[in-house]
Amino acid sequence: MAARHRTRWATGGAATVLALSAALTGCGGDDSPSDAASKAESAVGSIASGASEAVESATAEAGRRLDDIQDGIDVKGDTEIGTPVTGSDGRVRAEVTVRNTDDSARSFAVQVNFKDSGGGLVDTVIVTIEHVQAGESATGTARSTHDLSGDVRPEVARAVRY
Repeated sequence: MAARHRTRWATGGAATVLALSAALTGCGGDDSPSDAASKAESAVGSIASGASEAVESATAEAGRRLDDIQDGIDVKGDTEIGTPVTGSDGRVRAEVTVRNTDDSARSFAVQVNFKDSGGGLVDTVIVTIEHVQAGESATGTARSTHDLSGDVRPEVARAVRY
């Protein structure tokens, strides 16, 4: 079965950080890992662009909520990011590849941070890559939420297998 992937993004102002926190409140508990990842992805995707401090706050909150995915395993070492490409729309894209080292099919939630040449955080997205077969690799695309100019470098901030 081919892996499916979705891209969600987050940047935002102070009020939207509160929205992220409120929306992600249900990411643990009785939710399945897939439901928790979808909630994290949806909440992160609902945040609009804004100031750098708010971007960092939203990124930190998204990272904390990735921790809430039940039975999630940190697999940053099994994740690679490709060379960024800026599209004609000004948005930066980079291919994210995950490797499933487990003995059964798994899904992945990968947080990708976009940083400027000085190392400042300018955007963050969560890419979900679902149903990766045991021993296989699959790809998704991280796409910035707005135009980014200059030397932009994507990096894998977090990767969770569930």
